[in-house]
Amino acid sequence: MNALKKLFGGNTRQFGMIFALVALIVFFQIFTEGRTLTPGNVINLFNGNSYILILAIGMVLVIIAGHIDLSVGSVAAFVGVSVALAIRDWGIPWYMGVLFGLLLGALIGAWQGFWTAYVGIPAFIVTLAGMLLFRGFNQFVGKSNTIPVPADFQFLGSGYLPEIGPTTGFNNLTLLIGILAAAFVVVMSLRARASNKALGADVPELWVEVTKLVLICGAILYATYLFATGRPGTSFPIPGLILAVLVLIYGFIADKTVLGRHVYAVGGNRHAAELSGVQSKKVNFMVMLNMSVLAGLAGMIFVGRSTASGPFDGVGWELDAIAAVFIGGAAVTGGVGTVIGSIVGGLVMAVLNNGLQLLGVGADLTQIIKGLVLLAAVAFDVYNKTQGKKSLIGLMMKNFGRGNEIKPDETTSTKEVISKEA
Repeated sequence: MNALKKLFGGNTRQFGMIFALVALIVFFQIFTEGRTLTPGNVINLFNGNSYILILAIGMVLVIIAGHIDLSVGSVAAFVGVSVALAIRDWGIPWYMGVLFGLLLGALIGAWQGFWTAYVGIPAFIVTLAGMLLFRGFNQFVGKSNTIPVPADFQFLGSGYLPEIGPTTGFNNLTLLIGILAAAFVVVMSLRARASNKALGADVPELWVEVTKLVLICGAILYATYLFATGRPGTSFPIPGLILAVLVLIYGFIADKTVLGRHVYAVGGNRHAAELSGVQSKKVNFMVMLNMSVLAGLAGMIFVGRSTASGPFDGVGWELDAIAAVFIGGAAVTGGVGTVIGSIVGGLVMAVLNNGLQLLGVGADLTQIIKGLVLLAAVAFDVYNKTQGKKSLIGLMMKNFGRGNEIKPDETTSTKEVISKEA
């Protein structure tokens, strides 16, 4: 037990969602007779849920800042149909369509950010209006029709890494990316350990560090093997590659940049943050703008995967994204959450949904189970906080994620947190 406490940071419950994800995978692997961890199923799982995970990345920043965004599904649908029409009617190339979609998402985000940040209307009301507004625009612009997109654009949502190099029986590019990802984890961990030692900070015992790296790299390499051994023509999906890049970018923003620290500070205690020089209106504007940009990207990826835009795209996406963030350990009151945590929460829901489908469970019972899982996860996290513990996955990737989240009981030290950027 002492060994486990050392390995998992002194409190194994802080890694509850990681354990839940592993347990779900093992459970479904057994009861689906090995169909869960097959290359085809894993590839389809990522392809079918990448747009929700992208939404979760933006949503976690919105929730950390103390807001909520109910419009992301409608925004994604509106951007998707607008891009499909632009490509079809204007004859623009697919990459110009992508740029147009991102710009349209930014304009929508600026619209909602203005009402939230500078007029002072709660984001819940602004985005509830946006949900109705852009759902109506989606059906008005598309005339409730299905708008197909060309094959080049479909590659964005359903493409795979190409085959390169000699014939090995694997997708060589997928293997290369997996090996580089594992090496990146090792290098970053060793650098963080050396930095902490140089500063005189406590560092875990070497065997603890090595064991963590073995577990993390083992998971990365096994996933790489599954993606690299799919049926001919498949490999690591392009939506998964986009998701991985976004996780790295937004993980860095949340952990290492002034804007990231300000988002946490505003969510922890807006008034204290303002007294420390944080421009809370600018922060709120940026998180709302960013959310709509990512919603537009998610909508385009979905349209590419489904080969066409439809009038019912995006329905319920906001609820899936919000559930992923809260299951991943974000606080309802704001100030707490991680990008990695939101991805883990999204994967929990994705694996649960996929496994129940493989078992032939009906849609009604699936919704009931997902609702209970969400309620249990948030209740467990609330219980941990009332006991003076950190969020469930606050220490999950200690050397790679954010290690100094502002919790509700730490808001009095906001000025100290902000001063670190000096």
